[in-house]
Amino acid sequence: MTEYYTPTDVILGKDAVSKCSEMLKKAGAGNVLIHYGSERVIKNGLMETITKQLDDCGIIYTLLGGAQPNPRLSLVRKGIEIGREKNVDFLLAVGGGSAIDSAKAMAYGLYDNGDVWDFYTGARKPEGALPIGVVLTLAATGSEMSDSSVITNEDGGLKRGCNSNYCRPRFALLDPTLTYTVPPYQTSCGTADIMMHTLERFFHSGKSLALTDSLSIALLKSVIENGLKALQNPEDYDARANLMWASSLSHNGLMQTGNEQRGDWACHQMEHELSGMYDVAHGAGLTAIWGSWARHVYMEDSERFAMLGEGVFGLKRTSDPDRDAMQTIKAMESCFTALHMPINLKELGLEPTDEEIDTLAEKATFFGKRTLGAFQILDKQDILDIYTAARG
Repeated sequence: MTEYYTPTDVILGKDAVSKCSEMLKKAGAGNVLIHYGSERVIKNGLMETITKQLDDCGIIYTLLGGAQPNPRLSLVRKGIEIGREKNVDFLLAVGGGSAIDSAKAMAYGLYDNGDVWDFYTGARKPEGALPIGVVLTLAATGSEMSDSSVITNEDGGLKRGCNSNYCRPRFALLDPTLTYTVPPYQTSCGTADIMMHTLERFFHSGKSLALTDSLSIALLKSVIENGLKALQNPEDYDARANLMWASSLSHNGLMQTGNEQRGDWACHQMEHELSGMYDVAHGAGLTAIWGSWARHVYMEDSERFAMLGEGVFGLKRTSDPDRDAMQTIKAMESCFTALHMPINLKELGLEPTDEEIDTLAEKATFFGKRTLGAFQILDKQDILDIYTAARG
């Protein structure tokens, strides 16, 4: 049994940001903490466009920049402190997944009087959050419509996630032209992240809904096609628009609706440890380990891998599903390479020692408290084997 819940009001198209004050007023916002990451939103005039709207309609606001890839707990705590001091009643994230995830964590903390990190360790569950809105500038994480956020605690290099419907944004403004100036590497990482959100859900245990499988395959084909187009021509509006909408659809629950299980997520959880320890880009970390994960687990259901290869890459099926599965894995890695993404840790720029790999695996199991995966359950030895194989 799965639930599909999408309370986010989405406006997709050129000049979507012109609706910002209207959406804030609709949500009842009067005192807003605007959280952003890259100074690009200042230099290109986006922030001025937003704040002028708020000035014109009398909404009070405070700016807090500094969000960065693998958003930091220290900045979340700073935002909570500022939010309490200013008595804010709404958070507006302007940026990509890092700004959104950071704002979501602040929203939890401003609603609650305890330590916000408790929600990310699982010590406590959120009981509410301040409302959130999004002006999206990067197609990648899908956080603009998702129930999840991921935060990195600098103390110990721990990257942990929290899932709750309380953090689903009230609205998301998606203007593809805002992504024209995204650097090529970030475009590649974002494209990979969108793909992986769908792949994590495609590989699950239990029965699938045929329509959901078809939607997943169609989304993957579209993301690959438009990711390559955006790299070739950064101002291709249609490519950017398709990537932006795919980012939202890949992570809002649609690609798992009707399936018996939510998804696998082992690659994401293993990558969290990579970016927690080494501060690598999330999308690149995912592609660096996906092939090793796939080769470790494909025999659990090689037919499913073969179906993916046929649907996404047009690979012809044979009487040998194991052979077809391996061809699918190779085709996916070739796709990652075409997107300028790494397919092993060496290409990612990492050469972890045996001791470091053991640390990664230990952290991934929450120090022996959990296994990973759903398509195939992975214990610490499995995780060690995958990290080791991923060295390249």
